[in-house]
Amino acid sequence: MDNSVLAQYDPNGFYCEMVHSGATGEIRNRLAALSLDAIRQRASRAQAELYNLGITFTIYSGAESIDRILPFDVIPRVLSPEDWRQIERGVVQRVTALNLLLDDLYHEQKIIKDEVLPAQLVLGNPNYHLAMQGVTLPHKTYISVCGIDIVRDHKGRFLVLEDNARTPSGVSYVIENRHMMMRAFPDLLDGIPLRAVENYGPKLAQALREIAPRPTDRPRIVLLSPGIYNAAYFEHVFLAREMGVPLVEGSDLRVENDRVYMRTTRGLSRVDVIYRRISDEFLDPEVFRPDSVIGVPGLMRAYRAGNVALANAIGTGVADDKAVYAYMPRIIRYYLAEDPVLSNVTTHICGEPEGLCYTLDHLQELVVKPVGEAGGYGITIGPRATGQELKDCRAKLIANPANYISQPCISLSVSPTLVETGVEPRHVDFRPFAITGASTWVLPGGLTRVALRKGSLVVNSSQGGGSKDTWVLA
Repeated sequence: MDNSVLAQYDPNGFYCEMVHSGATGEIRNRLAALSLDAIRQRASRAQAELYNLGITFTIYSGAESIDRILPFDVIPRVLSPEDWRQIERGVVQRVTALNLLLDDLYHEQKIIKDEVLPAQLVLGNPNYHLAMQGVTLPHKTYISVCGIDIVRDHKGRFLVLEDNARTPSGVSYVIENRHMMMRAFPDLLDGIPLRAVENYGPKLAQALREIAPRPTDRPRIVLLSPGIYNAAYFEHVFLAREMGVPLVEGSDLRVENDRVYMRTTRGLSRVDVIYRRISDEFLDPEVFRPDSVIGVPGLMRAYRAGNVALANAIGTGVADDKAVYAYMPRIIRYYLAEDPVLSNVTTHICGEPEGLCYTLDHLQELVVKPVGEAGGYGITIGPRATGQELKDCRAKLIANPANYISQPCISLSVSPTLVETGVEPRHVDFRPFAITGASTWVLPGGLTRVALRKGSLVVNSSQGGGSKDTWVLA
């Protein structure tokens, strides 16, 4: 019996780049030369190394917090140059439109006056902040870091699932996954022309310098974190190190005369740009939640005065709302006069009578999502839900329809994944990361998340998902 890695692999009718892409031939040959036992041994060493390096995320359950290693699958996901060109073009187009949308919504609101986007979706959105009205930003850059979640359907078409325009996380795993593969599988990578991912930190630092509010050769950049108890704290430490900037908490900053300063051993030092990993509502207790102890009092005053830049800007959440997402094809055409490079998944807005009626009539066929949630929470997958789960979902829809959207259940593409029984297909999605300063650059790779449970479509780490190294072929 052939005991090589891909000998028994069958994608079971789902789209799989490893099988369906002609660009993966050499990589398939190299995997075929490895035995299952050999790859298991290397995978075990890789997991131990992740633990020793402290590459973890935190799950909060009740009063407990649990640090976990993000499960890492050692069989890479491979994207051809053609695949990447389409993704890159589509992401740049989408981020450009999102930034133009935000600039318009906080200034003239032409898109509302022209009745392309319903006013209630914006003005009634809890992520739309009146404090941002009239605030002009360098290069109109509201979203400095954007993560676009992309899936591939049964025909191999790329579709955008959602936009992450607030504080998208996961890029540290992209880079660490590559480092892990280089250490554990040098023979697999040798001579394969891969696009590099290691320059993300310098690229981010450069983009942040480009949005600095005052003319200076060396603007002071800091990364603002909620602290060690945040689920993504490992990433905060990682990115501060990669950019070569101080990692600070709210207590390390103070505002004087509408300027932000950092406390140092030499006294106060002026801060020009804050890459913040704190949600809007906790950022400034003078404007948002007065009980926040992790924010910076007066930060909004300094921001509105144009004395400090924030990345991402305050109020970007209105652009990645799942209901606004449904209008993205129209938004792209409105601002750019172009057809979308990457299509949306068909979306029904339950806050509209037609969308609610369709969703209730087809509940067993649809995926229902709350518009403001992330991390896979609150989702009901109709074809896999129990009778009671569908009943509960129906009640929630009727009680608060504006809080939900629904989408058809996509046959997500799969990727070969090492599991207890061998190598089997598991569903995957993809989050490329775009950095915007004066222009937009997309990291040539991204976070491939994998649903490790057989048959599961939920890839989020908080719901039992893992990750893979994503190889973009040059």
